[in-house]
Amino acid sequence: MDIISLLDCLGQSLDRTTIRQMGCIVCALLSMTGRVTMLGISRWSEKGGSYRTVQRWFNRVLPWGSLFWLFFRHRLWRPGQEYLVAGDESVVTKAGKHTYGLERFFASLYGKPVPGLSFFALSLISVEERRSYPLLVEQQVKPHPEAGVLGVRKPTVSTQPTKLAGQRNSSGRPKGSKTQDKTQIEWTPGLRLLAGMLTHLMKLLGGRVSVSYLVLDGQFGNNNVLQMVLQSSPLQLISKLHHNAALWFPYEGPYAGRGPRRRYGDKVNYAHLPGQYCQRSTVEEGVQTDIYQATLWQKAFAQPLNVVILVKTNLTTQQCGHVVLFSSDLTLTFDKLIDYYSLRFQLEFNFRDAKQFWGMEDFMNVNQTPVTNAVNLSLFMVNVSQRLLLDLRRHHAHAGVLDLKAHFRGRQYALATLNLLPQPPPPLLLEHILYVITALGSIHRPAAALVHR
Repeated sequence: MDIISLLDCLGQSLDRTTIRQMGCIVCALLSMTGRVTMLGISRWSEKGGSYRTVQRWFNRVLPWGSLFWLFFRHRLWRPGQEYLVAGDESVVTKAGKHTYGLERFFASLYGKPVPGLSFFALSLISVEERRSYPLLVEQQVKPHPEAGVLGVRKPTVSTQPTKLAGQRNSSGRPKGSKTQDKTQIEWTPGLRLLAGMLTHLMKLLGGRVSVSYLVLDGQFGNNNVLQMVLQSSPLQLISKLHHNAALWFPYEGPYAGRGPRRRYGDKVNYAHLPGQYCQRSTVEEGVQTDIYQATLWQKAFAQPLNVVILVKTNLTTQQCGHVVLFSSDLTLTFDKLIDYYSLRFQLEFNFRDAKQFWGMEDFMNVNQTPVTNAVNLSLFMVNVSQRLLLDLRRHHAHAGVLDLKAHFRGRQYALATLNLLPQPPPPLLLEHILYVITALGSIHRPAAALVHR
């Protein structure tokens, strides 16, 4: 497993010195234990990976979008396979006060806003391999709610008219207001960030990888995100609605003879869904699963949606729950819509590996460039580890990331010990020593290594 040759594909965007330094850092990440910091990386690096070198590398502005794409294209891409684009946000908790972008963000693991950093990632998911490969990562920086365009706080002067004594609150539609075009949305900073990332991703793909769908979780299941996706990319959106979202069947009755044609028919009752829309019904372990699909309206959206409702009923207690998925592609079948949305969770596994093994939670950088490099490097290592595991699994099929790190750590120990010998051992003995020592500490050990334990 030669790391430098593995990174040679990055030569279109990096010079040889930067690639060599990156190779030292990648080898250290694969071997090290403990927290992944610049000091920890330098302690585990081989010749050419001093602390000062690691510092210089982390303070260099790198074209991470091109690096992710080049590595994926040359090392991970399988032509002919079907790919999806998935996006999700991850919050990294941080203490202190000086880290770039430090704010309070909602973290689902804690169920409340926590001080930290927020990053949004886009990845390609292979439908056949069931794996996610991150390609773009951007940090979300909250603007101050009272700051203007130039960052100067505006005076808090109320622009609303003063309410007179005894005046009642106005309700309903303001008199004289016109019907609003729901395709004209307000472009918030979050929407602009996601739109820019989608545009950048489509330029990177350049038509080489054919993608048709963007999969986002329920946080993005609204009309603003849908219109942004349709207006800034050729993709169709797959997401989730709230479990009690108000939906309407299309009106199929006669024209009233005046005014615009009626759009909304009967309201969807989740407790009594029409049987004509049921696509599949199965029973497994005392739970009945009914899948319904229909083209429905939601009044907040500008166009009809392809909605799939999954209803699960406990046959013993008769307790019932449901999930509402939707897509802007009205021709997408229910089984593919469910399968594509379930594949979105592969991006969560990328975040898990980046935080657990590659330092997404450990870095101690505070400036913008080092923070960007630390987070992108952690997700880049997710792709590198998936490529290295393809080679390692030729010897033992169930190897994981812990086995990969144990392999590189054992190899580093073995080579350091063999360099102390006055004469190198014979090639067969050297290969056998490396094979046995690199299996120490692994979870799934090869059978040959267990014999000589």
